[in-house]
Amino acid sequence: MTEVVLETPRLTLVMWDEDDAGLIHSSIDTTRYLSGAAPWSREKAEERLRNWFEERKRDGITKYKLLRRADDMLVGRAGFSLLSGQYELGYSICREAWSNGYATVIAGALARWFFEEDFSDRFIAFTHPDNVASQRVLTKIGMLPCAPMTIDGIVCPTFEMKR
Repeated sequence: MTEVVLETPRLTLVMWDEDDAGLIHSSIDTTRYLSGAAPWSREKAEERLRNWFEERKRDGITKYKLLRRADDMLVGRAGFSLLSGQYELGYSICREAWSNGYATVIAGALARWFFEEDFSDRFIAFTHPDNVASQRVLTKIGMLPCAPMTIDGIVCPTFEMKR
């Protein structure tokens, strides 16, 4: 039985299964704003899955598999990671699930969960400068702009939320 990490009326976050690598970032639609801006190879997806398992074990938190509750369809991934000593909210929604409000729903639910579980008093999120939709999601859930971060040579709009 897969452990449910967080549920909303529409979405469920669960830990990945070891054989889920083929589900992760296999199209340019979901990777154009990520580091490398290219679909992930099977090897990269397997490595990232291993990292998420290690993060969960070490930090008690990671990026989780995001499912639609109605039918367990994969919607994407969402959660937190430690980045340079700061908790960072991140999510990616599968192309087929865009325009349903899932990013806003899960980002807001994760923000509440993060503070309820008392991971820290603050977290950040950053976006590619061209990812205006994601920037809107972050402001919708109440995050405020802060000093930009440079990720892979790109100056990224960065947001923070405090308890």
